Amino acid sequence: MSMSDAHLHNVFVYGSFQEPDIVNIMLERTPEIISVTLPGFKSFRLKGRLYPCIVPSEAGEVQGKVLMGLSDKELANLDAVEGNEYEKVTVEVDNSEKMTVNTYIWINKHDSDMYGEWDFEEWKQLHKPKFMETIKEIIKINKNPQGKGVDDYTQILHKNLGDALLS
Repeated sequence: MSMSDAHLHNVFVYGSFQEPDIVNIMLERTPEIISVTLPGFKSFRLKGRLYPCIVPSEAGEVQGKVLMGLSDKELANLDAVEGNEYEKVTVEVDNSEKMTVNTYIWINKHDSDMYGEWDFEEWKQLHKPKFMETIKEIIKINKNPQGKGVDDYTQILHKNLGDALLS
């Protein structure tokens, strides 16, 4: 099946995946990226992790980006990196018009590790290089899994990034 025959996906991202360098590692290209707002959700930092989460919140609003026109394979790469702590759901985002997209929300909506608002600029300054190394490792394994899966990718994220302290 050619790329033009495949179903393409639009995905809302709100953390480190807003960074084009990270997207390029995961997808091996940089797709069209547009800025949007996701109403009805709130973003949080996660203790001991270099990535944020979002959970439903009536009065909340999350600024982020939509990665446009992803192939099934590219979506599978995002699934692998997100691991087993997130659930992929369909949401409606807004820029100048509403758009239905996929995103990844934190499964444990009452997680005691959630705190404060995640800071993208702080992440870029302090943690981007280590995060890039970790994503490269996961994508490399995902290309040739040899029995490894999502649980293994989540362990790699925790092992490589778990010692990070966000102050």
